[in-house]
Amino acid sequence: MDAGKKENLNDKDIQLILGTLLRAGVIISMSIVLIGGAIFLIHNKGAITNYKVFTPELSKFSSITGIFRGVASFQGDAIVQFGILMLIFTPIARIVFAIFSFLIERDYLYVLIGFIILAIITISLNGGIAH
Repeated sequence: MDAGKKENLNDKDIQLILGTLLRAGVIISMSIVLIGGAIFLIHNKGAITNYKVFTPELSKFSSITGIFRGVASFQGDAIVQFGILMLIFTPIARIVFAIFSFLIERDYLYVLIGFIILAIITISLNGGIAH
């Protein structure tokens, strides 16, 4: 290649990066869940949790800030929740990367569509319209 030629990302490169991003996100989140599960079992000495009766203290990791507080205090169930959160955010990271790749290609219609999809996901993660 000439030094004067500009290297651009082609569709094959972008698809390879997106596939690697999704694969890495799933593998990392799976590893976090496994580590959190092992820590949870070690801390609870294999005790079986009874899910027949709802106890509010089990829902302490229902918010993102609660999950981060639990991860900071090295609680196994919070680490499992963090791994699941990472799994949820993996496709969102793919959408953000796709928006940037469409910006590089100057395909503004798909940039707009990507932002609309990102807005729909953000609204639905924040409780949606039904609540």
